[in-house]
Amino acid sequence: MNPLQWLVPWEASFTIAAVMAITAMLFIRGSLRCRLLFRQKLYFWAGLLSMYVVSHTQVDYYAEHEFYVHQLQSLVLHHLGPFFIVLATPTDALSAGFPVAGKHLIQMVSGRKPVQYLVKVLFHPVIAVIVFVGLLIFWLIPSIHFIAMLDWCIYRLMNWSMVLNGLMFWGIALNSQSIRSPGSRIAMMLAVVPPQILIGALIFFTPHELYPIYTLCGRAFTGMSAITDQQIGGLILWTQGAMMSVIGVLIVIRKELRQPKLTKNAVG
Repeated sequence: MNPLQWLVPWEASFTIAAVMAITAMLFIRGSLRCRLLFRQKLYFWAGLLSMYVVSHTQVDYYAEHEFYVHQLQSLVLHHLGPFFIVLATPTDALSAGFPVAGKHLIQMVSGRKPVQYLVKVLFHPVIAVIVFVGLLIFWLIPSIHFIAMLDWCIYRLMNWSMVLNGLMFWGIALNSQSIRSPGSRIAMMLAVVPPQILIGALIFFTPHELYPIYTLCGRAFTGMSAITDQQIGGLILWTQGAMMSVIGVLIVIRKELRQPKLTKNAVG
């Protein structure tokens, strides 16, 4: 296969292409108006491009035909991609990239009481943890997962829900402006670890096939058994919870340790 053919979407989606393109253009436009560090640009593009690769290239084919590849896709959409984008702190750049009419529309919508109330509820630390773990569990229920992998509309809904929820959760956990207490943000990231480990362990140790949809639709790698595929997927889920949360906790601790130095330098 020509290497460039890997970039051809397995199932083309106008929504994915449009959202990715608009986000990229807003960031580029805003970058020309805001002073961004190189690492901010690196984190942003790493997050955006990684999510595009797993959802709108040939990788998506393997995600639909192997359970463990699907778990790798979920890792990028729910964890890694949003994590990098939030780490880039692109809010100022994206805001600067918006046209004036777009800014006015956002201000008008965000100023409404129902929207403010909804944001307040969704961005509460306890709710954020429950939704983060609950969404993961919901899409892994065998009967739900079976339907999602058969219906492309539900499949897209599943992927978009993972992306939006990932941006919301990591935006709260890594951003000191959302919750000023570093202890609360660390507690959030640690709270989502045990459920993910438990779910991954349950999938790994289940002796029978939980997700027969991959067998019915035809597996991409015929040399791998269904149980092996399931066990690798369970291990990915098992380890990703601890991996991303530990990294997030270390970042929060590092920022807090640097804060007194920055404050001291500013006063001096």
